Amino acid sequence: MDEGRPRKLRSDDTWDAVRRAWEAGETGASLARRYDVGLANLWRRRASERWKRREAVDPEPEPVEGWERYAQRKMAEFEYRREETRLLATKLAEAMQGGPLEQAPLWHLGFVLAWRATYLTPEAAARDRAWAGRYGWTSALWSETGWLHPLSYVDAVTVQANRDAWREDAGLPAGAAESWP
Repeated sequence: MDEGRPRKLRSDDTWDAVRRAWEAGETGASLARRYDVGLANLWRRRASERWKRREAVDPEPEPVEGWERYAQRKMAEFEYRREETRLLATKLAEAMQGGPLEQAPLWHLGFVLAWRATYLTPEAAARDRAWAGRYGWTSALWSETGWLHPLSYVDAVTVQANRDAWREDAGLPAGAAESWP
């Protein structure tokens, strides 16, 4: 040991403060100067005690239009989605209570048919099958014995039979991603 220099002994409180500051993001060199601890000792303690820095979180960048207009736009989008969801829920509820299937949104028709087949009378299920008979593709929704196929199958048939409508809803131009759906 170097006999000319006295050992620096620092209290546990000092090392706790060093650790907190280092884990908060301060550099080792600045901490060594501020607390008068050896940099090598700081690194040795950091390794032996497994100090971990907190994940640095980048601040949210301000939108181009500013926070006020951004908030206003987000509120308008939220209100639109909420109203759209409420209208969908209303149409689904009406159809699920035995209302006309014509009002059921196309992409939810399989769900409505499956729900009605499960919870409404067999007569209602027979009416649903007769109603669907006027559309060529809907006959594929039922088995030869008259049972509605599983919902995943019904959904797949609906999408395939209405491919152009799905592609339009998805925003796919003609000729792009032709394997979908």
